[in-house]
Amino acid sequence: MLQRLVQLLPPRVRDVLRRIPLLVAFYRWLRRGKLTRERYVFAALAILAIAIGLATSTDSRGLAPSGALVLIVLGGGLLLRVRSLVALLGVVVAMTAYNAWHDVAAIGPGMVATLSITAVLALSLARTRQKLGVQGLRGDSMLLELRDRLQRQGEMPVLPDGWGTQVVLLQAGGSSFGGDFVVSSYEGDSLEVALVDVSGKGTDAGTRALMLSGAFGGLLGSVQPDRFLPACNAYLQRQRWDEGFVTAVHVVVDLKTGEYTVESAGHPPAVQFDAGSGAWQVSSAKGVVLGVVPDLKCVPEHGTLRPGDALLLYTDGLVESPGSDLDAGIDRLLGEAERLVPQGFGSGARELVETMAAARDDDCALVVIWRI
Repeated sequence: MLQRLVQLLPPRVRDVLRRIPLLVAFYRWLRRGKLTRERYVFAALAILAIAIGLATSTDSRGLAPSGALVLIVLGGGLLLRVRSLVALLGVVVAMTAYNAWHDVAAIGPGMVATLSITAVLALSLARTRQKLGVQGLRGDSMLLELRDRLQRQGEMPVLPDGWGTQVVLLQAGGSSFGGDFVVSSYEGDSLEVALVDVSGKGTDAGTRALMLSGAFGGLLGSVQPDRFLPACNAYLQRQRWDEGFVTAVHVVVDLKTGEYTVESAGHPPAVQFDAGSGAWQVSSAKGVVLGVVPDLKCVPEHGTLRPGDALLLYTDGLVESPGSDLDAGIDRLLGEAERLVPQGFGSGARELVETMAAARDDDCALVVIWRI
């Protein structure tokens, strides 16, 4: 493969390559051992850099600018390990010096500065990807897969006729990752939903949320409903995290009778809409945030959803503002939620979240469960 690449070069270029001891040593190094994918990539980039450098030195019409070497350095940062990238940078420096020796005007301070900055960025990229154990764009695709898995896990199951649900997640700063997530389980006539809020916002909280979503999703439906939050608390106790905290609200709804149970662990209270009176009732369920005390005890609340009723679960990003009281934020949320009733809970949920989150820079989540 390497020999075929060399044969594609013009005869004059091949003659020059054979006379340069450094390139001869480089060629022999490539021939040693097994030619892995990384060596092929390195060989291709190095030969391309040499070809650009030699073409630039003999080009009088500006068709092969030496600035193209910047692309070689960026490609090395994405595709090579640090050791191979350093060798590639050596080739780029050699060709830059060759061009400067051949034509001083071709390599100015601006070009040297551009190549130096690009080399630093490429080394940072290569070092980060090497720590992760992935090369190329595989690390980015892994994050995308994790994000998609988190979003799929937050999708509510299809419920029987007479019931509806809506989930809206809005991450701070337009990030794809955030500290709010939803897990749900539907088996028989029982629907279980947990809305979890990891302290922090955006990408900072996203890594912990990704880990917890898998753990909490596995616990939901696997343990008795009254043991779900204590089991989550025990899991966090074993992690011994020093940073942040986790709040959660857990709801179990009997889709046959409409009876439900709400448990909260330091989370903003759930709210029920009573279609009969047209009023919103704030839940009294309460408990300590997860992971703080070894033995979690929650005070649950029981209720019933009748036709036309709805239950709202939300995170503090919708109701908390610096210097403002939590009750004032809940009152504003309920005032905005009044518009959900005439236009339908499903169609107005996203508008409600976007309206409440407009003045805040925090992750926001809303879960609406209603009975038709």
